[in-house]
Amino acid sequence: MTESDNAILNQLPARLKDARREQGLSLDAVARLSGVSRSMVSQIERGESSPTIATLWNLTRALQVDFAGLLDGAPSAPQIETLRAADVPTIDNLGSGCRIRILSPPEEAGKHEVYEITIANGGSLDSQPHTRGAREHLTVIEGSVTVTSGEANSVLQAGDTARYAADVPHRIAANGGDVRAFLVVQDA
Repeated sequence: MTESDNAILNQLPARLKDARREQGLSLDAVARLSGVSRSMVSQIERGESSPTIATLWNLTRALQVDFAGLLDGAPSAPQIETLRAADVPTIDNLGSGCRIRILSPPEEAGKHEVYEITIANGGSLDSQPHTRGAREHLTVIEGSVTVTSGEANSVLQAGDTARYAADVPHRIAANGGDVRAFLVVQDA
């Protein structure tokens, strides 16, 4: 092993810790995202354990840092992940006359999900209860909807936002025209 290799390995723990802190992630969050145990992440950050290539790969993916840049010491260029309209995952079989475009990254599923919803005149999105404590935040961009959460109802026009319990049966129904809205689902 060369002196340069040792320098890289000596800087690796601090670089991983810095990347985790820049993302605002706890050790537990990194463990969940990477599949590497919390204790192993902590040992690596303290320089008490040298990660395998597979472990390092999982950590860099979870921390959204460039694998090679982490090792070579060169600052990585700022990155923008772009998902073109034609590539956005879409669901068409929920409700009637409803199309859902999934805007949030897959790793956020079950935590913080963002959707664009289009509902044809007279159509609706009927949802079963999500996990206990889950909430939805719906903002209508175009059209009018009636939101039902449990026994409560509210009519929204373009520009209105509703926040409601999603751990009960809930429904978004178009009123007298096509609807376009953004929906954020937050699980507790």
